[in-house]
Amino acid sequence: MTTDTTALPDDVEQLKELVMAQRVELEHLKLLIAKLRRMQFGRSSEKLEREIAQHELQLEELEISQDRILATLRAARPEPAAPKRQALPEHLPRERRVYQPACSCPDCGGSMRQIGEDVSEMLEHVPEQFKVIRIVRPKLACERCERIVQQSAPSRPIARGMAGPGLLAHILVSKYCDHLPLYRQSQIYARQGVELERSTMAEWVGQVFELVDPLIESLGRYVLGANKLHADDIPIPVLDPGRGRTKTGRLWTYVRDDRPAGSTDPPAVLFRYSPDRKGEHPQGHLKRFAGILQADAYSGFNDLYERGAILEAACWAHARRAFYDLHQSTNSPIAGEALERIAELYEIETDIRGQLPEERQRQRQAHAQPLLESLRAWLQQTLARVSKKSELAQAIGYVLSRWTALTRYCSDGRIEMDNNAAERALRAVALGRKNFLFAGSEAGGERAAAMYSLIGTAKLIGLDPEAYLRHVLERIADHPINRIDELLPWLVADALKAGNDARLAA
Repeated sequence: MTTDTTALPDDVEQLKELVMAQRVELEHLKLLIAKLRRMQFGRSSEKLEREIAQHELQLEELEISQDRILATLRAARPEPAAPKRQALPEHLPRERRVYQPACSCPDCGGSMRQIGEDVSEMLEHVPEQFKVIRIVRPKLACERCERIVQQSAPSRPIARGMAGPGLLAHILVSKYCDHLPLYRQSQIYARQGVELERSTMAEWVGQVFELVDPLIESLGRYVLGANKLHADDIPIPVLDPGRGRTKTGRLWTYVRDDRPAGSTDPPAVLFRYSPDRKGEHPQGHLKRFAGILQADAYSGFNDLYERGAILEAACWAHARRAFYDLHQSTNSPIAGEALERIAELYEIETDIRGQLPEERQRQRQAHAQPLLESLRAWLQQTLARVSKKSELAQAIGYVLSRWTALTRYCSDGRIEMDNNAAERALRAVALGRKNFLFAGSEAGGERAAAMYSLIGTAKLIGLDPEAYLRHVLERIADHPINRIDELLPWLVADALKAGNDARLAA
């Protein structure tokens, strides 16, 4: 998966023109935001606050995209040396780490004397605290043959960047898990005496996505390699450049989680972004998947079922919801009885949760099957007595029209009774959408989908997502690409737990 669907031109002049056009748009956005803030002064307007927040996001996404274009330009033609970086704040605590080379000469075995050292600094973030790590690399010279040795500098997630892996992890989790866009984070850090410009953090975010892209691909292969998936989607607001408003994009989630059926395979979640809800998008996402797909009644999945490689399993929670809404609004006794009958089916699921598929199937055949047959007969009789145009008839019709897919779980112990695994995965997205803090561009939607995948999977297996991302960013720059699977959340869980236990003991 790439972090941007737009291919960059190969021509250097065209790249320059693209950079200039984006810079013009950046300046326009900055002026527009400043104007809106002046309009906001002295009065409160929720609509105006929302518009400012959305323009801030658009500005943020442009700054992230600019780094990708500039990196391509730098590769095409070397640029002059960058100006000297501003010194890191003196008031921050320093942690000195000395990387000492061997005390004997690697050429002749003679003893070494120190002749100097190289010192560089990296801004790091630990929970609730900034600190500066001072990296010291003494230079030793052999007293016999004058050979000079020095330890190599430790690699950084971003080459020659001042951001440490903990700081980068904190920025990413704050943006994609805690729904704090970069401009708000910049304000928070400034209160701690650390000036981090939004544009600087935007550049870091873009570079981190380039780093983790192979890891997202690996996670996707694992998720889509399952024999059963939960799928769902949610609308999200995305800024529509040039039109001054948002449009509706889509975030799709695919969850692999067979723990309720006694599986020891790690659970994982994969998110994908699309600009609309056309069926071609999930069909493309799942073109190599074969197995059971548990989802709602979205028609875009129908082509997948018709191909024969994917078997449909429907969701009782979705079917139940219509009866629940009716009972809440009208206190309908028929809706109430439907809820009671469905609740009896769920009680069986509670008793068999975590058992192996064969035992789940046996228990369902013995206990759930008779209840389902009774429910179907009752629904058919009830449908004949109610108005065909009523909401109650629609709720009953939905269940009866999807009866085969709704009851497939009874004959296959791998299938769940509902699609709640996918709905749980989307809750974090719903919170960000509620706060109007989502995507500032199409590429921003794709970046969000990638980060939601890593963060969501870490949460599924009980890991702190910030600790997980810190662990990954400490290693991924030097990690062999053909062993990228080793950085998947469940494969580093033991190392993270051991490190946390050591910190607690200290």
